[in-house]
Amino acid sequence: GVAPVPDEIAPFYTAGRYVPASLDARRGGYYWVNTHELGSRTLYTLPALTLHEAAPGHHTQIALAAEQDDQPPFRRNDYISAFGEGWALYAEKLGVEMGIYETPYQDFGRLTYEMWRACRLVIDTGIHAMGWSREQAQQYLAENTALSIHEITTEVDRYISWPAQALSYKLGEYTIWQLRRDAEFRLGADFDIRAFHDFILALGSVPLDILKDEVGRWVEEQLAALAVEGDVQTEHGSDT
Repeated sequence: GVAPVPDEIAPFYTAGRYVPASLDARRGGYYWVNTHELGSRTLYTLPALTLHEAAPGHHTQIALAAEQDDQPPFRRNDYISAFGEGWALYAEKLGVEMGIYETPYQDFGRLTYEMWRACRLVIDTGIHAMGWSREQAQQYLAENTALSIHEITTEVDRYISWPAQALSYKLGEYTIWQLRRDAEFRLGADFDIRAFHDFILALGSVPLDILKDEVGRWVEEQLAALAVEGDVQTEHGSDT
C-alpha cells in the first residue's frame, strides 16, 4: 500500500521509505511518502522516489528476497544496505529505460537525486573522517543539491546519527552498473537483461563482494551454455 509518513515522525523524516511486509505476511509492505510541509518538497522528484521505494526498487527486491525458499533465512529477511540501496538507486536510472519519466522535469528530478547521493559520499566522509561540523555539511548540501533547507536539516542529522549508511547508495549502484556493463560486454547480443535482474534479485540480500562473485559465476555459466549451444549447431550443420 501507500501511506503518509506518520505525523509524529514526519517533521524529522526523509522524503519516503519502504516498510517491508511482516515476516508472517499478515501485513503487506507499505510505501511511505512524507507529506509534511509539502511546500518545502520537490514534487518533480516523486517518480524517482517511487521507483526507489516501491517498484522496481525496495518493494520488488525485498518481496522477492522473502520468496527465495532455497536461500537461508538471513538472506531472505536481513537487509544489507549496500545491496538494497544500491538496487533501489539503480532502479531510479532503470526508469529511463522503462520510459517512466514522461517529462524533462521529471528526469531532472532523477538527476537531482543522483547529485544528492553523490554528495552523500562527500558529506559522510567529511563528518565521520574529516571532522566536518553540522553547519559545514548543511552548507555543502545547500550549494550542491536541489534539496530544500528543511530536507537538508533532516538529512544531515540522519548522516550524523548513522555513520557510513549514506555511502551505501552510490557504492551499491555503481557496483551493479559495473557488473551489468561487464556482462553486456562479455555476452554481447546474448545478454538478457531480464535474466540478469532475475539472478541478482534471487540472491536475496548479499554483500557487494559476494554479489560480484555470484554475477561473475553467472556470466561464466551463460558463456559455457552458449558455447555448448554453438557446438551443437555446428554438429548439426556438418550433417547436412
